[in-house]
Amino acid sequence: MAVKVMIPSPLRPYAGKRASAEFNARTVGEALGYLTTEFADLRRHLFTEEGKLRSFVNVYVNDEDIRYLAKENTPTKDGDTISIIPSIAGGIRTAACHSEPATAGGICFGLCA
Repeated sequence: MAVKVMIPSPLRPYAGKRASAEFNARTVGEALGYLTTEFADLRRHLFTEEGKLRSFVNVYVNDEDIRYLAKENTPTKDGDTISIIPSIAGGIRTAACHSEPATAGGICFGLCA
């Protein structure tokens, strides 16, 4: 059962700069296990010390959120695509941002001088 695991841009430096990887896996958890075995540096970005998927990492199988399926036990079949989508948060709160278009509600999004 070959499934394709899509690796998001922010995590590619930890996965040999690859955009995807394919594995024969019966479940999402098995596919992520193979992924983190092949690319060990990814493990700490996807899983906690206890081996649980981090809360800010969203995983989808063919556009279905695994949190509403069987989580990591969600079965996969040949041709499925697993997408890893890290939550995006950021910016720093600042009193003085020198680039007005780069702020929203006093948060600087990195374009400040």
